[in-house]
Amino acid sequence: MDDQAGMWGAIMESDVWLRVSIAGVIIGALLGAVMHRTNFCTMGALSDINAFGNWHRFRAWMLAIAIAIAGVQGMHYFQYLDINQSIYLGSSFNWLAFIIGGVMFGIGMVFASGCGARNLIRVGGGDLKALVVVLIVGFSAYMTLRGIIAPARVWLNGLASVDMGAFSLANTGLSGIVAKISGLSASASVVTASSIVVLAMLVFCFSDKGFRKSGTHLFAGIAIGVLIGAGWWATGVLGADEFEPVQLMSLTFIAPTGQTIQYLMTWTGSVINFGIATVFGMILGAFVSSLLVGEFRINSFVDKNDLVRHFMGAVLMGVGGVTALGCTVGQGMSGVSTLALGSVLALLSIIAGAFAGFKAMERGFLL
Repeated sequence: MDDQAGMWGAIMESDVWLRVSIAGVIIGALLGAVMHRTNFCTMGALSDINAFGNWHRFRAWMLAIAIAIAGVQGMHYFQYLDINQSIYLGSSFNWLAFIIGGVMFGIGMVFASGCGARNLIRVGGGDLKALVVVLIVGFSAYMTLRGIIAPARVWLNGLASVDMGAFSLANTGLSGIVAKISGLSASASVVTASSIVVLAMLVFCFSDKGFRKSGTHLFAGIAIGVLIGAGWWATGVLGADEFEPVQLMSLTFIAPTGQTIQYLMTWTGSVINFGIATVFGMILGAFVSSLLVGEFRINSFVDKNDLVRHFMGAVLMGVGGVTALGCTVGQGMSGVSTLALGSVLALLSIIAGAFAGFKAMERGFLL
């Protein structure tokens, strides 16, 4: 016990950016390996529904969200971290930005053969096509975050923004809404809101006999949900520091991809953060996994149309992901785990965009 306490003390006495970044690499590598080995893919889950009526991968996605909600809300309830400090629970509800950004991202991930996370997995597996997608996503994301597209994003955020204070609410969190409607205390509303949502999602997931028998999908959902929670723990607990607190966040792969490119170009004057570390970790985990199972392959574009379609998809994902404050992982799991209304709206918009992308592809778009 003394050794463990001493080790934990040594970790907490190290530089906050170092301990959080090491955790980011580890969590990212585990996520990359799990996603690679289980073929977990959010775009693929929607494609299975559209093409075959198969909901197994979608249920794995929903199981991951349910596990993440339970873990994150539990840490919030027991005051290990305060999710109200995350970017997802803002005092304004920028509904139009969530819709437009989400739809753009959903279309883009179909054109680019997967979301940002999936393309990072493919990079680890040797796919040069995915490397081009990741680079374009990163450039587009950073231009939208801080570059030439940023003024348009800021304008869109202000165009249709609802101040939650007008409804006597501190933010867009579901638990706050439950507290206001029911009169429950803040802690009781956290338990009530999260329990209802998690129970409903678990019933949806396990109502399907085929899903219950699929060990791969069950493992993927549980493992990825736990890793989303681990991301919050890394920034909220390991990253707790009175003088240099890190940004409270979990796994997300659009803005961090842009930050990773900037970090690589300005390494001597930059400091790694959790998001950048998870990008490196994802690629590393997928690389090791692909080598172990003999699936590392160098792939490239089939033809000009394939290149153009993936380029367009990458731009849509980069711009749309930043506008919507996240991707299928960032908003679809990390954001939803906070029970933020904006995250739910962004997720639904991403799904709608994906199905619009499927229809475009079915009609021969750039094929």
